[in-house]
Amino acid sequence: MPAFVTAQPGGIENLTAIHLEGVTRRFGDVAAVDGISLDFPAGSFTALLGPSGCGKTTLLRLIAGFETPSEGRVLFGEQLMADATWQVPPEKRGIGVVFQSYALWPHMDVAGNVAYPLKTRGAERLQIETRVDTVLDIVGLTGFRQRRIEELSGGQRQRVALARCLVADTGVILFDEPLANLDVHLRASMVEVFRDIHHRTGATIVYVTHDQVEALALADRIAVMDRGRVLQIGAPSDIYRAPADEKVSGFVGRGSIVSGIAKAVENATATVEIAGLDFPARCRGAAKGPVKVLLRPEGLSLAEPGIAATVCSTTYRGPVHEVRLKLVSSGEDLLVDCREAPVLGETVSVAVSDAWIVPGS
Repeated sequence: MPAFVTAQPGGIENLTAIHLEGVTRRFGDVAAVDGISLDFPAGSFTALLGPSGCGKTTLLRLIAGFETPSEGRVLFGEQLMADATWQVPPEKRGIGVVFQSYALWPHMDVAGNVAYPLKTRGAERLQIETRVDTVLDIVGLTGFRQRRIEELSGGQRQRVALARCLVADTGVILFDEPLANLDVHLRASMVEVFRDIHHRTGATIVYVTHDQVEALALADRIAVMDRGRVLQIGAPSDIYRAPADEKVSGFVGRGSIVSGIAKAVENATATVEIAGLDFPARCRGAAKGPVKVLLRPEGLSLAEPGIAATVCSTTYRGPVHEVRLKLVSSGEDLLVDCREAPVLGETVSVAVSDAWIVPGS
């Protein structure tokens, strides 16, 4: 077991940049986190995105201090938080954590739950009252001070958990799938709350989710994880438009990966040929010869000239029909959004206005 040490008084709260250096966390023979080196700049909002079991929650727990690295180091600013031999305990790291389960005290009212972190620090009563009122206003719960937890909806409980996290004015806030238990409408409203919190506090936020819609909407950076490693980190638009490999392509956004032939390349754009149709595709490096091409629905339309495809199914999505096609030339699947649904079994022509050559393909 690592030894726990006490951080230097008043030092951690002001160090909001997080640095991971070669961090590994093993459970027996399994590396839940495998040699990750990653920086979270002060004031950034980073989403850890990936399927269940990819290591994102373990990585968050390493930052929080609930897990100890088997190898590597965790630093806040230049201050060492943990390595394989010792660590600063969670309560000394100056962080706030919001869990999926809310972790609220049922015997306390809203004000009691929110005030708890300040009471444990021995804050004065007036300071506690003022601070509780401030954060309840921030999360939209003014007037809820005396409500009991069982009287609140799921969204209101999540706001109480968020207020409790904010009341201590920490420089780092960690979210572990906080919206997983909420319905779709509450999730949408809470996304706006989280955005506002980040804008108001300027805290360094690390947000664990398996929901790509949440990650794309909330974060200014996304780290896509799989099997304990980071596959790609970047701005949401970069992750979506220029995924680093097929795994990231398949996990983030809708789309299809199809085979093509890259020809001439100029200014990071290649001419790609699929079934006799030439079209431009964005690329990284000198892509030539056989390639895999990512085609998003918004970059396709049913028009001439195009690639011949057969209509397999249509699903009404409100503003559009999601149409699944099969390329006549190769049998590969394609996904297109159409205002009007084509006839099942019909052969149509698919025009391409935007495409990305997947690196390493």
